[in-house]
Amino acid sequence: MKNVSPKKYLGQHFLKDETIAQKIGESLNQSNTYDGILEVGPGMGVMTKYIRKKYPSHDFRLIELDTESVAFLNVNYPLIKVYNDDFLKLNFKNVFDGEFAVIGNYPYNISSQIVFKVIENRALIPEMSGMFQKEVAERICECPGNKSYGVISVLTQAFYDCEYLFTVPEHVFNPPPKVKSGVIRLVRKEKPISCDYGAFKHLVKTAFNQRRKMLRKSLKALFEKETLKLEVFTKRPEQLSVDDFVELVALKKTN
Repeated sequence: MKNVSPKKYLGQHFLKDETIAQKIGESLNQSNTYDGILEVGPGMGVMTKYIRKKYPSHDFRLIELDTESVAFLNVNYPLIKVYNDDFLKLNFKNVFDGEFAVIGNYPYNISSQIVFKVIENRALIPEMSGMFQKEVAERICECPGNKSYGVISVLTQAFYDCEYLFTVPEHVFNPPPKVKSGVIRLVRKEKPISCDYGAFKHLVKTAFNQRRKMLRKSLKALFEKETLKLEVFTKRPEQLSVDDFVELVALKKTN
């Protein structure tokens, strides 16, 4: 069967370097803690064969939105279940009975949404690894006090230990993207945040919505006047750690 043509509207950039494909495919390191592995956007399966070889005992499945790629995968990997579906709309309980890892060369146009979907389903997903646009990968792993530290940094690090593994140059893709890529690994924390996630997310998003302002101004609608006099509210959101945001949730108005 002929090769698949990458489609711009799906954000497809097919990796063509076998060495890098193998490194990413073997990047899960908590595989003894779950039974399933889901590869997102496998394209023509350049990483698929390495994942299958590295984790032969796992229930390994693929999800691919592009029908041309699905046809190619069904011919070349007939023993692996392929879902022709949108990862962002997928009900994971219809795929695996228990916990599973997520891995992939993620489409750049929805990569942040993929991470948020994983966070929402953190009870099912103990580990995630794969390739993102370098800027997104760095934001996810960024520490407080840096300009690229933001909503996705805080929400991800509230539940996962984040590790930036390595950078991938543009020329190893077809077509080459305009930016470099970064490979990261997320491992679910044994002790994630204990506060209500909905309240936590709302607070973080509200704070970063006006990231150049002091919290006293950006969060004034959420706190009593007396509470806003605390020193923490003289800071900007990028100066706060995950634990700092957790403490703020506890101080919020109760109405």
